[in-house]
Amino acid sequence: MMVKQHLIFILYGLCADVLKVAEMKNRAKGSQGQFPITQNVTVVEGTSANMTCRVDFNDNTSLQWSNPAQQTLFFGDKKALRDHRIELVRASWQELTIRISDVSLSDEGQYTCSLFTMPVKTTKAFLTVLGVPGRPEITGFTKPAMERDVITLTCTTSGSKPAANIRWFRNDKEVQGMTLVNATGKSFTVKSSLQFKVDQRDDGVAYTCSVEHVALSNPYMTTEVLEVHYAPHLEITHSLIIPQEGQYLKLECVSIGNPIPESVLWSKDGGELPDIDRMIVEGQELTITTLNKTDNGTYRCEASNHLGSSSAEYVLFVYAKDYPGPTTDPNALGQHGPDHALIGGVVAVVVFITLCLIIVLGRYLARHKGTYLTHEAKGAEDAPDADTAIINAEGNHVHAEEKKEYFI
Repeated sequence: MMVKQHLIFILYGLCADVLKVAEMKNRAKGSQGQFPITQNVTVVEGTSANMTCRVDFNDNTSLQWSNPAQQTLFFGDKKALRDHRIELVRASWQELTIRISDVSLSDEGQYTCSLFTMPVKTTKAFLTVLGVPGRPEITGFTKPAMERDVITLTCTTSGSKPAANIRWFRNDKEVQGMTLVNATGKSFTVKSSLQFKVDQRDDGVAYTCSVEHVALSNPYMTTEVLEVHYAPHLEITHSLIIPQEGQYLKLECVSIGNPIPESVLWSKDGGELPDIDRMIVEGQELTITTLNKTDNGTYRCEASNHLGSSSAEYVLFVYAKDYPGPTTDPNALGQHGPDHALIGGVVAVVVFITLCLIIVLGRYLARHKGTYLTHEAKGAEDAPDADTAIINAEGNHVHAEEKKEYFI
């Protein structure tokens, strides 16, 4: 029994040694047949990049990292290149990780991890560095612009990789620009231009240049607010809808222009204001106190700046104090002037129709009366001489009662 147990123990030890040798051979065979495992890395310029190389099995064989110029960076845990930006993160028989700080565009390229077996096994990893675009600048505009000038706005950003994308906005609405991309070393300079003719609608408008890039979490933006000078445009507003005697009326000459005219000139019917005691001018306002019929007329305001002048008119008609008032503003129509041609045409038509009726009625009455007299003298037409005609007339007179006509 003791001999049997001793034999089993010996066989068990032999089996363990055989398995151990087989495992060691498999590891050696796996180490010689495998390749290092790496991954491509993408970072933003100025940040840090971690480069990692791994193997599943290693029989005390060293790992090594080399840069795109094939310079050794680290051999195991030993630093080979004097670059303070490169440091060791982790070194073991199965992993070698290094860190490159403050990455620049020149660091981009293909890095190599080597496993020093027989033969040496290598794997590549590409480091991509994104160039951050510079803050955009808008050039080409000199304040102020004059109405009808043609201006060109140019937005420029440099240092991007890949090339940045530029978008234009007029206030909140996107507009299309012309884009030009130039390569400067490993980075790009991008320019986008807008060309247009300005008018008064562009005064105060904000043109925004937006730069978008994969390295940015939010776009870079810059804005230029236009200042456009243009001739004034005037409009008269009034405080009363139905001006009546005894009231006061305020007229305001509203000016839209840049620069705004400094002064406004008021006149009435082409001349000066006739009653300066009741007609008070303060800035752009004209106030007429105690309205009466003599205030009726056309009031005009004029203003100018260095680009031109403009005027506006208001026709005033003062109503009686007890006037009930129309449903619409009569003076609002008066601002455009009464249509004298239409009024004259209506009057002419009425007069013409009246005359025609009078003429037709007169001709009808005249013709009817003539027929009656001819019928009375019918006997005298056939008389050979005057004496016979008189006799015939006297004979006819006998029957005059029968020929009378009565008009009711």
